Amino acid sequence: MLQRDQYETLVYTLPTRYRAIRMSTLVLSPPELDTARLTGLLTFGEDLVLCMYEMLDFQEGIITAYRYEVSHCVPPFVETPLPDAEIYCRAHYTDKNKLYWYDSWPHHKHIPPDIKHHRIPAPELSFTEPNLPFLIHEIEALA
Repeated sequence: MLQRDQYETLVYTLPTRYRAIRMSTLVLSPPELDTARLTGLLTFGEDLVLCMYEMLDFQEGIITAYRYEVSHCVPPFVETPLPDAEIYCRAHYTDKNKLYWYDSWPHHKHIPPDIKHHRIPAPELSFTEPNLPFLIHEIEALA
């Protein structure tokens, strides 16, 4: 069961827990309510970017919806700063190469060659446990 204080600690200490994370713009909002939204991005080596969107219900202790997208930033974000997550994480932002994404209907992963329509099951993802550790470990294996 997800608890807000534990989830906040996880989210806001990610860069100190995982050396592969170069930058985090994750924000859990609004503060101190039973429902919240987690949005933002994490950057990694090899110009990898994880866009995050989660809707959380802390009263029920669950993630009610999510969307996670992993991409290569083009041009590299070390040369040109990334735009705000709200802009970069849009589905049709042109300066990124989408590698894969996850959505919650039901848990599945969209992968090439036809990334929009080619889906495989994603049993590692959960509505009752944080998905961030799994996602970060998966990206670390790519970097």
